[in-house]
Amino acid sequence: MVSKFFAFLDRMKLIDRWALMRNTSVEDVAQHTMQVAMIAHALCVIENKLFGGKLDADKAAVLALYHESAEVVTGDLPTPVKYYDADINRAYKNIEHRAEQKLVDTLPDELRDAFSPYVKPDKKNPEYAMVKRADKMSALIKCVEELAVGNKEFEKAYDATLASLTDVPEKSVKYFLDVFVPAYSMSLDSLLD
Repeated sequence: MVSKFFAFLDRMKLIDRWALMRNTSVEDVAQHTMQVAMIAHALCVIENKLFGGKLDADKAAVLALYHESAEVVTGDLPTPVKYYDADINRAYKNIEHRAEQKLVDTLPDELRDAFSPYVKPDKKNPEYAMVKRADKMSALIKCVEELAVGNKEFEKAYDATLASLTDVPEKSVKYFLDVFVPAYSMSLDSLLD
């Protein structure tokens, strides 16, 4: 059997994000996924080391690597469309679940049980919750970077995303916001100083 699984996933690099907004730099789903994996790992490490958490940072990173995998079948539906109303959101979730299953079905039978928990994660898993926080953090970072170069198109997205991150219970999120996010608006020269 020839498996299409990784060939499908390789197409994440072909899917642009933020399609409804003017971007000064294009971000694709593969780039986003790598950033989310790093941030999810970091949030778990911070939660464990500084705030007494008991999260599996490596598991969170791997969950993050696959968190957008369905988009190789569905494409990236912009957030304002995806959450326009409950009916559209339910329909999209159904499409997303079917796309995840389609991906799992492309794996050889003997590997499905190893990859399925990452492609079709348990959404109640505490590491998955950190992936969702990291996903939002990645969106906030995109907004910070765009605003830093004068792209006002991202002002409302920044405000809404920041508000959603300040409402979460994990202390690691506030720590990341305070300690790491400000550097994303710095120039290369400032970073090198």
